[in-house]
Amino acid sequence: MNRDCARGAPAVPGAARGLYGADHMHYFPHKPMNTPGAQAPERTLWSATLQPGEHWSGVLRRGMSLRLTALATGANLAAMLYNYECPVERYNMADTLKAQHTAYLTSGHVCYSDMGRILCSITSDSCGWHDTICGLSDAASVAAQFGATRFQEQRNEFYKNGRDSMLDELGKWGMGRRDLISNINFFSRVTADDAGALQFDTRHCRAGDHVELRFEMHTLLLLACCPHPLDPARVYRPAPVELTARLTGPAPERDACRERCDENARGFQNTEMMFLP
Repeated sequence: MNRDCARGAPAVPGAARGLYGADHMHYFPHKPMNTPGAQAPERTLWSATLQPGEHWSGVLRRGMSLRLTALATGANLAAMLYNYECPVERYNMADTLKAQHTAYLTSGHVCYSDMGRILCSITSDSCGWHDTICGLSDAASVAAQFGATRFQEQRNEFYKNGRDSMLDELGKWGMGRRDLISNINFFSRVTADDAGALQFDTRHCRAGDHVELRFEMHTLLLLACCPHPLDPARVYRPAPVELTARLTGPAPERDACRERCDENARGFQNTEMMFLP
C-alpha cells in the first residue's frame, strides 16, 4: 500500500480480492518488484483489440509495458491514469508538461501524478506527437457532428463519446464525475497557429503506428477508442487499436526517460521510494 495514502484513503472496490479485481478480464500473479531498476525477462502477458467506440479499464502494475498500435489511419485513443493503490493520486497534465518543457508527449517523456511521481514512461513511439490539451468528445459534440443515435435503436452500434465512455469505466472502480481528469489523446496531433487557433492534423496517424508505455507504479488505466473532439471527419469511424501487455521490468538506472531532465530523475526517485523494502 502506498504509505502516503494509508490513512483515510477511499478503498478501491475489489482491492481485497487481489490487485486486478475479481470482475476484470485479465488475471496475473502479483509478484512485487521492490528493487529500483530491477529487470525481469520480457514476456507477453495478454493482448486485446479495442474496436471503434469501445472503452476499457484495467490495472497495469509496476514493471509492465503496454503497446498501443493503431490498426487503421486516424486513430485516437483517450487515456486517463490513476494510482491504483490510492486513486486520489492521478495524472497531472500541468505538471507533466511543465516539468518536461513540452506541450505534447512522445518517446522519452513520462506522465507525472499530482504527487510528483511517475505513473508511466513513454519508451517507444512512431508518431512523435500525442495531444495533451484538447480533452474528450461528449454526447452533444458527437451528435452535432455525426448525428444523433441511441442504444435503444442502434444497440451497440450507437455513437460513443469519450466523456461518457470514461464515466462508464470510472463507475466500475467506485468513482464518478468528480474523478474526471485531463486526458491524453494518443495518436492525435494538435498544433496552434500564430493567432493561437488549434489545428488538428488529419494525416498524423497511420495504420501500424504505435506508442509503448512502461508503468513505474501500479496504475489504473482507462482507455476510450472514440473520435478526437477536433477531428473534422463527418463520418463516425474511429479506428481500432490493439493493446499488447508485456512484462519488461521497471526503468533501469540508465534510461532515456530518467535522464531526459533533472525533474524526471527526481520523479523516478520519488516513485522508487514507494517500492523500497
